[in-house]
Amino acid sequence: MANVPEDLHYSKDHEWLRVEGDVAVIGITDYAQNSLGDVVYVELPKPGEKFEAHESFGSVESVKAVSEIFTPVSGEVVEVNESLSDEPEKVNEDPYGAGWMIRMRMNNPGEVDSLLSSVEYEEFTSAETE
Repeated sequence: MANVPEDLHYSKDHEWLRVEGDVAVIGITDYAQNSLGDVVYVELPKPGEKFEAHESFGSVESVKAVSEIFTPVSGEVVEVNESLSDEPEKVNEDPYGAGWMIRMRMNNPGEVDSLLSSVEYEEFTSAETE
């Protein structure tokens, strides 16, 4: 079973979100990185870019495929994980820690309420693999 921390929120696009005040830290889930295989390149936006919820903000390229990454909430990018350009494997090694992708100041923190809990996400991913 994939690693699904209880303190995070999840999207059906396989992104996770951690709330830190009015900022959301966003990355892809352990399930997503496992499905992709070895990540070889991560394309991220620049700080200051604005996105609506469920809009693509970048992509992850693995040995298997290229997948878009989507913002679970709307807001403005305040920081990107620059280390991923040199060490994209961090996404595989530590998707919830060193493999985080962007920090975004949320337009509407209430959007977080529409995301899945860890239990709901585990049920969603187990239904996908049946």
